[in-house]
Amino acid sequence: MSGLSAPAPADPPPVSGPGPKPGPGPGSGPQSPDDPQGPSGPQAPAGPYASWDLYRAAGPSGAEAPYGVAGPHGPHGPQGSTGASWLRRSDPERRSGATPRVVLAALLTGLLTAWLLYDGLGANLLICGAATAVGAGFAARVAGRRIRPWTAGWSLLSLALLAVPAWWDAGWPALLAVVGALGLASLALHGGRRWPGVLFALPGLLWQLVPAVGWAWMSMEGRPLPGRGRIVPVLKAIAVAVVLLTVFGLLFASADAAMADLLGNLGPDLDLGQLPARGLLFVLGTLTVLGFARIAAGPRRWDRTVIRPGRERRRLEWALPLVALDLMFGVFAVIQAVVVLGGADAVLGNTGMSRSAYARQGFWQLSVITVLTLAVVAVAKRWAPRTTEADRRVARILLGLLCVLALAVVASALGRMWFYVDASGLTRLRLWVLVVEVWLGVVFLLLITAGLTRGAGWLPRVVVLSGMLAVAVYGLMGPDAIVADQNVGRYERALRTDPHTASIDLRNVRLLSADAVPALDRLPEPQRSCALELIGQDLDRESKPWYATNLAAARARQVLAERPLRDSAVIGRSACDRAGLPYGAR
Repeated sequence: MSGLSAPAPADPPPVSGPGPKPGPGPGSGPQSPDDPQGPSGPQAPAGPYASWDLYRAAGPSGAEAPYGVAGPHGPHGPQGSTGASWLRRSDPERRSGATPRVVLAALLTGLLTAWLLYDGLGANLLICGAATAVGAGFAARVAGRRIRPWTAGWSLLSLALLAVPAWWDAGWPALLAVVGALGLASLALHGGRRWPGVLFALPGLLWQLVPAVGWAWMSMEGRPLPGRGRIVPVLKAIAVAVVLLTVFGLLFASADAAMADLLGNLGPDLDLGQLPARGLLFVLGTLTVLGFARIAAGPRRWDRTVIRPGRERRRLEWALPLVALDLMFGVFAVIQAVVVLGGADAVLGNTGMSRSAYARQGFWQLSVITVLTLAVVAVAKRWAPRTTEADRRVARILLGLLCVLALAVVASALGRMWFYVDASGLTRLRLWVLVVEVWLGVVFLLLITAGLTRGAGWLPRVVVLSGMLAVAVYGLMGPDAIVADQNVGRYERALRTDPHTASIDLRNVRLLSADAVPALDRLPEPQRSCALELIGQDLDRESKPWYATNLAAARARQVLAERPLRDSAVIGRSACDRAGLPYGAR
């Protein structure tokens, strides 16, 4: 729900005649965090970091008035805030209170979380995510906010991330997807667009969890509830009855076997050992809804955070290190071009390495260089000379050239990883690093584009969007399935060309999840049974309800049911023994 805002009021009539022009009214100015313009007037700070009132709702008469709950239920504005000034600048000026609907939605989502998420992750994440969105939607509606285009984009991508555990079984992509979905939901409700607004909004839920409890409590305290005089006594009576029946029921059950059997059939089948974990899930689900609802009711305006430019350096002092670095990157790019274009005999003769060994060597160092280059660009941009147009032009040229040459480093790293995988096979870590390296290349392309255009206000959100798309694509494509398919395909090609030297890294593929079963099922025996041994044991040991499983596990069970694993006919000889995998390597 990015860029949630309230409708803007009609513009004030123009004032004719001499005299100063009136400033904007209390509700004038842009109402969306996506609007780069802030208010004007004597109280509005000037410059690119000007703040504006993002969160105002229409009053009963149609005129715009601050939303919120008066008295102890409303939040304190900047004047009543404590803490650092940079944090006070982002304080919401108004925050609506929690309504009974919001609190009820939080409690019901907590119960739903305790019931569904205990058995594992699957389609239950989508169900709990939808319930969380309902609670935040109630708070946003009371606050008078409406959905903006970026809201829909962040929300749809968040749902796509939550679909990863319902599709695939691997744990690492599911963890990345859940963390990414929570960050996107927080960004959607905050609606940031500048670097502080985007980066601070992503983990924004974390520092809302504890304050959300006090916000809900203060909002509910003293609030007149319909039928309170009748409902509260009934709830107290039910609670007392439950306590009495539990105590005396346990005593009667321990005293008489027939009574114990009767009570056992009447009561729900509860495992007391599950209560701590389910209680923790209940608290986590409730706090998550309250945290998102508090953001929706009045998010911090991180876009108001002032990041002052670094002290401007003299042109020579700033440009000389960058020129030297550009020259080093250029030499590296020329060497890589010589190797790729076939004139590599002299280069390889000097290094004493084969072409494949030269290509595989240094991938991790090049990946570190790529990340450090991003840091250099950020620091150099902060200290760049900017007094004159010539200073700004020099900064754009040198930084743009560094980004272009960094693309050569990214291409070289990807090429080396390709040879590495071709020689040694694909693993989870290698695939993940490949995805990250591709994303870093995309970031450099975005930086180059921003340098060639006049405005770069789109850059923070597009960089985050590209990163979250990379996480979504990585999760939805099934990393374990790709790793297994690549290794099995490589083994099958080796069997056709040179069967005596063909081999597959069983230590690698045995540790994959159920996503890999369709690919590993193509292996010949005994490699097939050895590769699927641990996965089959996990599937036999796990009996999960439909909402806590995934499609990959269902497909794996079907494959193993149609073609069961073969036991060795020789006593003491397992499939891995016959496949040549040492016991200590399993």
